[in-house]
Amino acid sequence: MRKTIATLAACTALLVAAPALAQAANPEEPAVRAVLEHYLAGHATGDPKEFRQAFHDDSRLMWIRDGALMQRSDDEYVAGASGKPADDEAQRKRWIESISITGSAASAKIVLDYPTAVLTDYMQLLKTPDGWKIVHKIFDVAPKAKPAT
Repeated sequence: MRKTIATLAACTALLVAAPALAQAANPEEPAVRAVLEHYLAGHATGDPKEFRQAFHDDSRLMWIRDGALMQRSDDEYVAGASGKPADDEAQRKRWIESISITGSAASAKIVLDYPTAVLTDYMQLLKTPDGWKIVHKIFDVAPKAKPAT
């Protein structure tokens, strides 16, 4: 009886984990991850070349500010890169939270934890003739509470 229960539990765990295991085994993940790492490096260094390696030439960025839909092109976004790390770079943390790939399409969630806000980026990527590229980015900014003085 115990052996049967243990076997059923193991099978159930395998069935639950199977989609995640299959996703992790996707041979395209390293290439998608490399593009996202260029994006993160652009934030860390302020180097516009890092962003250029990540974004497709026709990509768009969209977000909500004060209840209004805002958008900009990748060129406008990259033009805002300072060319140097932020003054508080040592306090900033960034990571790729998840990647999902189906054929030539992928999506990713990236978290940027900064001293004054947490930004959550949702990236849409396509495998183009030039490789994987971010074609669309939407994001949310959650301001952090200011410490009491």
